Amino acid sequence: MSTPTEPDEPDEPPQPPEPCWMLVANVVEWRRCGEGGQGQRPGTKTFKGGAKLYVYGFADGRDVCKVVGRPRNSPRYVEAHVHTRHLHTFRPKFVRSPVVLRTTEWSHFWGSTAEADAAQAAPFMDRHARALRSERWLDWHHPQPCLCHECLNPGR
Repeated sequence: MSTPTEPDEPDEPPQPPEPCWMLVANVVEWRRCGEGGQGQRPGTKTFKGGAKLYVYGFADGRDVCKVVGRPRNSPRYVEAHVHTRHLHTFRPKFVRSPVVLRTTEWSHFWGSTAEADAAQAAPFMDRHARALRSERWLDWHHPQPCLCHECLNPGR
């Protein structure tokens, strides 16, 4: 029972979010850093290399992605902003995870939840991320041995 100042409890539990199509990407195993890109670090500060991230929006044009994923040393999902150049292998995925859907339900940036929209965006984002990685250290040679994404995956 509630007092006059407290709202009544809802009769039904909240409905789970509807599954939808989203972009999924992986964090690069190694990224170049430091002066001239001569240093190398695994993954990003928040996510391990190879971590699966669910992309649900963009900031700063398309150079920064809003993502949800599991960070280093934690089983919980977190929201973060990750530079697009630190992501690879964008692909569409039908997401059913309630945690991911609750986090992203206010922002379905596709305008619809159709597979075609996500499938159309995936190759574009993959090319954009590759272009950002290649232009970042344009006038600098790779360190030897280099573990960056382009050197480890020359055909991609």
